[in-house]
Amino acid sequence: MNKGIFVTAILLCMSVFALTNETKASEKTMPSMHKRTASPNGKLVLTSEDDGLTLSCEGHLALRLPAVGLNGKTMGKPTFVKHVKADYTMLSGKRSHCTNDANEYALTLGTDGTKLIVRLYNDGMAFRYEGTVPPSTAEEALAYRIPEGTRRWIQRWTESYEGFFPLTTTSGEQGRWGYPALIEPADGLFALITEANIERGQSASCLYSQGDTFRVVPDEQESRTAGAWHTPWRVVIVGSLATVVESTLVTDVSEPCALTDTSWIHPGVVSWVYWAYNHGSNDYNIIKKYVDMAATLHLPYVLIDAEWDEMKDGKTIEDAVNYAHTQHVKPLIWYNSSVGWINGAPGPKFRLNKPEDREREFAWCERIGVAGVKIDFFSGDNQKNMDYCHDLMESAARHHLLVNFHGATIPRGWQRTYPNLLSTEGVYGAEWYNNVPTFTKRAAQHNATLPFTRNVIGPMDYTPCAFSNSQHPHITSNAHELALTVLYESGLQHLADKPESFLAQPKEVQDFLSHLPASWDETRFVSGYPGEFAVLARRSGNTWYVAGINGTDEVKSIPLPLKKIVGKKGTYDLIEDNGNSPEKWQINTSVSNQPIPTNLECQPRGGFVLVIRK
Repeated sequence: MNKGIFVTAILLCMSVFALTNETKASEKTMPSMHKRTASPNGKLVLTSEDDGLTLSCEGHLALRLPAVGLNGKTMGKPTFVKHVKADYTMLSGKRSHCTNDANEYALTLGTDGTKLIVRLYNDGMAFRYEGTVPPSTAEEALAYRIPEGTRRWIQRWTESYEGFFPLTTTSGEQGRWGYPALIEPADGLFALITEANIERGQSASCLYSQGDTFRVVPDEQESRTAGAWHTPWRVVIVGSLATVVESTLVTDVSEPCALTDTSWIHPGVVSWVYWAYNHGSNDYNIIKKYVDMAATLHLPYVLIDAEWDEMKDGKTIEDAVNYAHTQHVKPLIWYNSSVGWINGAPGPKFRLNKPEDREREFAWCERIGVAGVKIDFFSGDNQKNMDYCHDLMESAARHHLLVNFHGATIPRGWQRTYPNLLSTEGVYGAEWYNNVPTFTKRAAQHNATLPFTRNVIGPMDYTPCAFSNSQHPHITSNAHELALTVLYESGLQHLADKPESFLAQPKEVQDFLSHLPASWDETRFVSGYPGEFAVLARRSGNTWYVAGINGTDEVKSIPLPLKKIVGKKGTYDLIEDNGNSPEKWQINTSVSNQPIPTNLECQPRGGFVLVIRK
């Protein structure tokens, strides 16, 4: 692997001053805001030292990165450049209207004009290298220092980012790790490390650890930039769990929407065949069952998965698409990217790789009424794959096709630039009940970790909500499974279970799924801790959806401090577990203008949804 794209190493540590101390400090002992290199609200402060930088949050050290400058060059002191403001709308995601602002600083590296650009936002830091002289091919030395004993949730790197985020306090001697990486450097202070805005001609990166040092290592870079260049943004979200969960920093630093017309892009809930029938998409009659389920539950989409090009009994994909149209359901179809798993993999294959083939295929999809494409089995984070993803998103947009990447890299802000990218897998999700027995016992804890790790950075196609069993059983409760449809954000929310399982649930549960939004106007952290429990509140219009899950094997009393979010009283529906009763659901609907619960007792591996109408 060629590990060098332009950059080097720097030490980023953070030292912060409490606001109460700032007001008492004299000008002699406390430099001006710009000289102090601070965020607009003063809570994050960047300090320049001989061997690097230090960043803190309200007096607590957040993170360290050992560094020596670019290509061995010395690093100058930070100088203020400008104030940066983000103000934009999103068609899907955790918030429809996103705003953020930052102070931008520059640190000169050597004498050739190369600079480290640092933006300090109120909820974190973004930084990248910029230059005009073609960069060296020397190995990038940028690294983060995570001391032994620091609580961290990091997954081992895989091409598909399908791994667990186990709580540990050590990383061993060495290893390769994927983003995002969540650490707790001080009690109640968290830092989530990732990156954003991978452009054409760039590769994505990962982390390599040696002791307590985690180096940023870009994947293979085939071409080199001539003239002006910059790296992707390295991003660190810093603050409380609420700050981390609610942050839009990944999209804040990404390129604005590249599409002039987005009126055809509509997030929605999808009926999905693969979880119950691995080879169901080559069977027209099975596809009809999922179309009918979508029609009955008023879901806008159905996904016709792999092997539709081998449909049985003389039927074709066009027959299935036409049937979906008769039921007023919009079909999505699956493709093999044909750059990752090819031999022995399902098809259709090799239809998207060449520009002319891709345009012809997507034009055909548009002509027969396909609403979107799921593209699977990529081969890592190298520049070639990143450029291919750009090609796919742009071509799909030209033909009014939604996009869902599977077996692919994690979101890095593309959902802002290409809003037709409504979901991405990059997660160890419910389809793993199909593969190995490992998920059964680990799912609840894993599920309660994802809202603080993977789903922070972008849409996550976990394929939630299974009440029955696949090849391997699940031991999470029905209410736990239902809660995942709100707890996890995805512009295309694929429901995993069999049609007969969904249609056997109480009417109130079916109605909940029928009205489930797939995009949100606002997201708020309510309570939780990674791996133990998680409660989020998401607003669509005037309705708040509050979802919580218990990630432990014990009964847990879960706090619901909702007063500042929705007030003391409201009209609400509550769907939760019914203890050890044979009747699995406990449902209270249309509770009118009553005090909203301030805590709920959650069963082991259980959950709840609370829908509050204001």
